[in-house]
Amino acid sequence: MQRAIEAKDVEQRLVVLVLVSRLFRKARAAQGVLWPPTKDLDMIEEVEFVVIGAGPAGATAAREAARSGIETVVLEKDGVVGAKRVCAAGLRPGFCETFDLPRELVHCDTPRLALFDAGGCEHEVFFGPGHTTTREELDGEIARFAAREGAQIRTHALWRSCRADGRSTIVEYADQRQDERRLIRARNVLFAQGATARLDDRLRDVRWRDGLMTTLQYRVYLDGPAHPIAYRTLELHYYQARDGRQVVAWMFPKRDHLAIGLGVLGKLEGGRLREELDAFETRTRARLYPGVRVIDVKEEGHLLFGGWPRARVSAGSTMVAGTAAGLVDATNGEGIYEAAMSGRLAAAAIGEFRNDPARAAFEYGTRLRARFQRRLEHRVRLMRYLERRPARYGMLFQQLAASTRFSGALSKEDHERSPLDRLVLAVHALRFATRASFA
Repeated sequence: MQRAIEAKDVEQRLVVLVLVSRLFRKARAAQGVLWPPTKDLDMIEEVEFVVIGAGPAGATAAREAARSGIETVVLEKDGVVGAKRVCAAGLRPGFCETFDLPRELVHCDTPRLALFDAGGCEHEVFFGPGHTTTREELDGEIARFAAREGAQIRTHALWRSCRADGRSTIVEYADQRQDERRLIRARNVLFAQGATARLDDRLRDVRWRDGLMTTLQYRVYLDGPAHPIAYRTLELHYYQARDGRQVVAWMFPKRDHLAIGLGVLGKLEGGRLREELDAFETRTRARLYPGVRVIDVKEEGHLLFGGWPRARVSAGSTMVAGTAAGLVDATNGEGIYEAAMSGRLAAAAIGEFRNDPARAAFEYGTRLRARFQRRLEHRVRLMRYLERRPARYGMLFQQLAASTRFSGALSKEDHERSPLDRLVLAVHALRFATRASFA
């Protein structure tokens, strides 16, 4: 009898241990860590630089690091680089020349910017020539250049976790082709996965979720050409959704389709978001392609970002770049230039401080903040100010349309502005603040 009781007690304990083990594995998996950990250090690959994400930030960093002779591995979760990116893909003037990319990437040259205020009034601004492309072409081309320079681009590679290992970082990822987990020890790691990037506690920002945007975009394919002006124009529309939230919508022309989309801060149920986009597409059709048959529509949806840049973009030997670092202009959603430039800054810092990974990451963070922080934080404050009273959009757009010097100075980065540019901005800011206070 006693033995039976003891056997039953042992069995119960084993059941409890199994349940606890399962719960533990689930908790670790939720944190992005596989269990049990690898104990055989001989299985850990060694490289200098690991890039997580092959967008404009990650691919540019890989290309320029590899060109400098830095052994670089890029982990991209998708099977095709750029295939699942939701983006209007507008490029600022001179982008291809700045990053040594072929002009064949450009679909349309767009010297004209049309800003539509909350009342639907159009304000024409000339800033160009800007350009349009698609993310699958842009990201794929930069990744191909990175591979030619010697970087390894590993697709179907899902990042899981990082942990410090002395002066290095051990990166764990899932090789989805082989259904295996792999480890890489790297001197430096760059996170560049976009708005949905998961980061460790040292790099998290309490304001991040407030800047996430729910977006939906249609690629509209037509049986004939739209109005000629559509192919020379980037359109941005600012109005309120049916629930009162601010909407930023766009129409960007491409070679074979029009990219028509919108985004709202926070979460919005898919059906309601689609209703908003359908209504916007109907208005756009009436202006730009009335009577032209739509032969196909491809739908794309994802989370983008339109809030405050991260307060911290480096920790230890790890760095954050592009949209994952919050490098997005909150007023218009532009972030491709900032992403590519952040990748360039990361590669330059690693090359300069090749034997000191922590110093490289620190210098990267310092230079990135000096380059972008002030301007991007100002754009967030401006956007929130406009949102509080939608009539202010029209006032600002009127000033931009009336003064090419004002629109030109506003489009420059801080380090590009002359004393005259700063004076122009100060005068127009005072004028706008005076007018907007009565709105």
